[in-house]
Amino acid sequence: MSTSHAGVHHPVHTRLVLVRHGQTDHNRDGRLQGQVDIPLNAMGRKQAARAAASIAQNPPDLIVASPLDRAHETARIIGAACGVAVTTDAAFLERSFGAWEGLRGEEIRGRWPQEHAAWRAHRPVPGLDIEERLAVGERVAAAARSLIAENIGGTVMVVAHGAAITLGISALLGEDPETFRGLGGLENCHRSVLEPLVSDPTGQAMRLLSHNLPPDFTGAS
Repeated sequence: MSTSHAGVHHPVHTRLVLVRHGQTDHNRDGRLQGQVDIPLNAMGRKQAARAAASIAQNPPDLIVASPLDRAHETARIIGAACGVAVTTDAAFLERSFGAWEGLRGEEIRGRWPQEHAAWRAHRPVPGLDIEERLAVGERVAAAARSLIAENIGGTVMVVAHGAAITLGISALLGEDPETFRGLGGLENCHRSVLEPLVSDPTGQAMRLLSHNLPPDFTGAS
């Protein structure tokens, strides 16, 4: 899609900005969170405030958050600075880690050594209700594509979680979330920016413009 002025055609840029929530006590203590509903701690709220101040210089048109409190509160802090209301969508929930949620790595290794070894080797771990990487990537990517299709020419911001975002980006780039390991995980309150490929007639292909931008990054997003 394009707009024109004096006979010159310019592409309409739609942006997707994916933001990881601020720090929680589980993050600080090295515990696997998954879908356990843990709030931000004091550091997490400071991180969210720094991100909000920088994002407000070029605010999004829409903010959608995971309904988990740590993401929703981060989004509300950003939304208040930008004057943008926040809605929630369960499609952006963190990956479920089943029986491992709330535990440290050493606890998981001690109780499930074979399963932990398989997980670290990126193999499926059946029987513990751990959500498959492909399922997470597909649900996040599908929801993101719907938001983009509904907001052509705008900037859509999604505030979610580390694994959900990384797997969602993999799927949006056309990679297999089960096998693709080319993306580093986002740190707390860091963000990544994508846009649709204008040349793609299907409207499905995306490109990654920036990855893991810090909370106080002030460039165009």
